[in-house]
Amino acid sequence: VTPDTPQERQQLVDLAKEFTDGCIAKSGGFMAYMGTNNSARDMDRIRAALGEATISYFGFSYGSELGATWATLFPTTVRAAVLDGAIDPTVDLTTWNMQQSAGFDQVLASFLKDCSRNSTCPFRNGGHADTAFDALMAKIDDHPLPTTAHRPALTRAMALTAAAQAMYEPAVWPELENALRDAQRGDGNGLLRLYDDYYQRRADGTYDNGLEAFQVITCEDHPERPTVAEDDASAPRAHAAAPRFSPNTTGTYTCTFFPPSIDPMIAPTGKGAGPILVMGTTGDPATPLASTRAMASTLEAGRLVIVNAEGHTGYRANTCSRRVVDNYLIDPAKKAPKNGTTC
Repeated sequence: VTPDTPQERQQLVDLAKEFTDGCIAKSGGFMAYMGTNNSARDMDRIRAALGEATISYFGFSYGSELGATWATLFPTTVRAAVLDGAIDPTVDLTTWNMQQSAGFDQVLASFLKDCSRNSTCPFRNGGHADTAFDALMAKIDDHPLPTTAHRPALTRAMALTAAAQAMYEPAVWPELENALRDAQRGDGNGLLRLYDDYYQRRADGTYDNGLEAFQVITCEDHPERPTVAEDDASAPRAHAAAPRFSPNTTGTYTCTFFPPSIDPMIAPTGKGAGPILVMGTTGDPATPLASTRAMASTLEAGRLVIVNAEGHTGYRANTCSRRVVDNYLIDPAKKAPKNGTTC
């Protein structure tokens, strides 16, 4: 993410193109049909096959986009819909990526502040965990850390992915504290384990390809295809929005080399679907509360529920959030929460 030479910069471009070419070659010709609109249509075919006039839906994270799309395409089939950790449907992909990076940046700042105040935090560094983190990332950028035999050295990009993995759930924060302490001592294995968790890599070296599939879905949903130069030009804005999580001096080239989208995701409205419960936590790194607010505002009858908690998605955060959702799903006609309900 921070190439030092033109050759390193070109390597990032080449890897992005190689990924796209591989997806096209191995998808059997169906890659263009992997967007959210078609997944919503599949849901309705399943409903019809089951002989159900209406169905209920509960979607987390990306599932909020899928649910909002389904409710817009097939509003008369919606019995109830819960969108937890909602993505902002009103912005382009570049802006959304910046919003998400800023969310991770903010939660990481909370983590470091908590560590600095906690005398038992292994990465406390005399109450200056924030400056210690920044120094560690700069050091790793210059000199990647050794890890287990036959595994790659830990780069700054990998270390930030490891930190992101921990930000999803406060219960993982202690693991990150220990991993950062070990990294300070020259051992990158703790951060490598969190990095592997993010990519769902198993002990035998196999892993699920969910993140790769999600990139394809994202690019089929969004029509933007920025050039390399245009993507590079967005790097300073990304860094300004999230100084720690976006140290990038180049673009990400997420969709740069993808073919044009044949069926971009429709603008969700939920018109005619009835009340839709949209939930978000105040400390969500991946889908910041502002994006959940945007989703609720976009829907015709969106009912925003704010959960005061850290972590990605709110249903499991506390008793109140579970009760609000459960009551709504049991009786959506009578138990839809008031817009702006707080747990």
